[in-house]
Amino acid sequence: MALLPILEFPDTRLRTVAKPVTVFDDALAQLAKDMLETMYAAPGIGLAASQVNHHIRMLVLDLSEDQSAPQILINPQIEKVSAETKTYDEGCLSVPGFYETVERTDVIRVTAQDLQGKPFTLEADGLLSVCIQHEVDHLDGKLFVDYLSSLKRNRIKTKLEKLHRANA
Repeated sequence: MALLPILEFPDTRLRTVAKPVTVFDDALAQLAKDMLETMYAAPGIGLAASQVNHHIRMLVLDLSEDQSAPQILINPQIEKVSAETKTYDEGCLSVPGFYETVERTDVIRVTAQDLQGKPFTLEADGLLSVCIQHEVDHLDGKLFVDYLSSLKRNRIKTKLEKLHRANA
């Protein structure tokens, strides 16, 4: 396994819309393993392939305290189950050090495929719902900062650009 570099806002590659996965092979399984290792090391609870510069519709997540419940969703499609929304403080491995309140649908149903291409459906609420919606946004070229005011988004962008220049 290998740690993958995580793209950081405002990198334009984060705006790439991911393509559906059509080949379910050993390379896909290895990418999923590498993504999980990268997510755990960061540390985070979710990671989209787009964040590691692989623009395919795959995400990994694990909400457990002990990294014992990894989930892999390939070609996820979200259906809103309720009209009710909730707000959560979200952070992002591609926007390190920033947490902002975002409003999202509370209960969703997700249809996806596993590493063998077998379809499955799951219903999610609470943090799992937020995490899945956040990661699917990445696959669609969207970041959680897009839900913020342009003033907040530009402040975050300026701070991260300054940090990137200092580290270059």
